[in-house]
Amino acid sequence: MQHGWSVGVVVPARNEELHIAGVLETLPTFVDLVVVINDCSTDATERCAQEASCSATVIILNTAGIGVGGAIDMGHRCLLEQLEPPFASAVMAGDGQMNPQDLEAILTPVTSGQYDHVKGDRSIHPEGYNKMPRLRKIASFILAFFTSLAAGQRISDPQCGYTATSHTVLENWNWEKSWSGYGYPNFWLIQLATLGWAIGHIPVESIYRKETSGIKPASFFIRVGAMMAVEHHRRNVSWVRSKETPMATYGALLAYSLGWMLLLNGMFGAMSTVLGIEGWLSYLAGIFCWMVAHLFDRMATVAKQKVNKHATT
Repeated sequence: MQHGWSVGVVVPARNEELHIAGVLETLPTFVDLVVVINDCSTDATERCAQEASCSATVIILNTAGIGVGGAIDMGHRCLLEQLEPPFASAVMAGDGQMNPQDLEAILTPVTSGQYDHVKGDRSIHPEGYNKMPRLRKIASFILAFFTSLAAGQRISDPQCGYTATSHTVLENWNWEKSWSGYGYPNFWLIQLATLGWAIGHIPVESIYRKETSGIKPASFFIRVGAMMAVEHHRRNVSWVRSKETPMATYGALLAYSLGWMLLLNGMFGAMSTVLGIEGWLSYLAGIFCWMVAHLFDRMATVAKQKVNKHATT
């Protein structure tokens, strides 16, 4: 336990026979329960997990291949059944790329009530991304930019899956609406923002060896990019239709709409007489309006978090 809260850890694993035992055996002693999701492994992952010496109780669930997002969801839901509130659910991958010494720092803001969800951030760690391959660093920066837009707040390392979540969030989560693939962290961050949960960021070490990622960059960016665009608009529409719409949302909607008008004007010149500008000036003005819309969106996100905090206390 930590600060009177029980602590559960979800460990998604697929073909991690070389690392799973090390993950379990190095977990801090304050961890009460571990749920290992053996997601269709074809190696000795399950046996290695069973034989590992762990100070916490270990539950192993086997699946037929539901993806990393689906595996994490299954682990969270298992902890909901096994632990009594208050508790925090942390996620540590079975590949050993998350330092167990960072777990306490990840959990503390949740168990102290400061945040509802805390995620690790490798970019703000003293060693930064460390040995992360160059292409993955570039991809991380791009995804950070678009996730920040979609979530209405600054997200500098969205792909880091080292997280801790309050039982309150899990109890109110819509498990029927989820995302099972590699864009899972991005989906969660956008949904957390939509619902007004407070998100914190803690520096964590970046551990890389010689593992090869199973992500196909082109299909990943197309699929995840489309998902973020859709969820971004859903978030804003849901706030406009809400009974407690943050006033800044209306400012964001106005600036966003004007940005589109200016973009279309630059492309087709259909409204140049009304707007008074044309050509490249119209494009620049449209970009400026979108920047203003994002600033309003960030203000609306803060207001939404305050409303949700008041409702849950």
